[in-house]
Amino acid sequence: MMKFNIDNTMRRKYLPLLIVLLLCFTFFANAQNKYEREFRIRKDQFPKKALGYIQEKLEDARRIRFYKETDSAKISYEAKFKRDRLWYSIEFDKKGALEDIEILIKSEEIPDSSFKAITSYLTTNFKKYRIRKIQQQYPVTSPEEAEKTVKNAFQNLILPSINYEMIISAKKESVYEQYEILFDADGNFKSIRKSLPPNYDHVLY
Repeated sequence: MMKFNIDNTMRRKYLPLLIVLLLCFTFFANAQNKYEREFRIRKDQFPKKALGYIQEKLEDARRIRFYKETDSAKISYEAKFKRDRLWYSIEFDKKGALEDIEILIKSEEIPDSSFKAITSYLTTNFKKYRIRKIQQQYPVTSPEEAEKTVKNAFQNLILPSINYEMIISAKKESVYEQYEILFDADGNFKSIRKSLPPNYDHVLY
C-alpha cells in the first residue's frame, strides 16, 4: 500500500515536468523542419509597404509573380521576377518589412574557397547529395539597412555580409530527403532545416 502512495506522489510531482519536456521536444523538432507552402496571389493582395521597396525594380522586370508563404513558424510574402538576366526572390514579413533579397546563381559563381568549404561540409555530413538550387542572399540586419540592402542586391555585389542558401537532396542513411542549408560568405555552416517541396497547387483569387 505504501508503495502505491509513493508512486502516485512521484507521478504527481514529475508529470508537469514531463509534459513541459515533451512540449519543448516537439517545438524543437518542428523548428528543425520547414513545412513551407507557397500560394500564388494577385499583386493587389501583396502588402503595399512591400511593393514600395520594389515598385521601381518591377518596371523593367519580366515574369513577375507574387506569393504568400506559410511554414511551421511564420507567414511571409515573396515577389519573384527576372531582371537584367537575373532571377530575383524578395521576401517580406507579414507586415511588409523587407527580410532578404536572393538571386539565383550557379555553383561556379561562388568564390572557390567558399565553395570548397561548403562541399567539405556536405561530404562530411551526407553520404550522397545533389545540389538542387543555390541563391545568393542579402539579409536585412536592421530596418535602417533595408534601402542599402536593395541597392547592394541589385548591383549583385559580393560582400562579407551575404549568405549562400542551398536546397539539396541528400541522404544520411538510406533515404533521400530535402534540406535547406545556409552558409555565410566564406562557406561556413550557419543553419540547416529539413524542408518539404513548395506547394504551388493553390492560387488565391
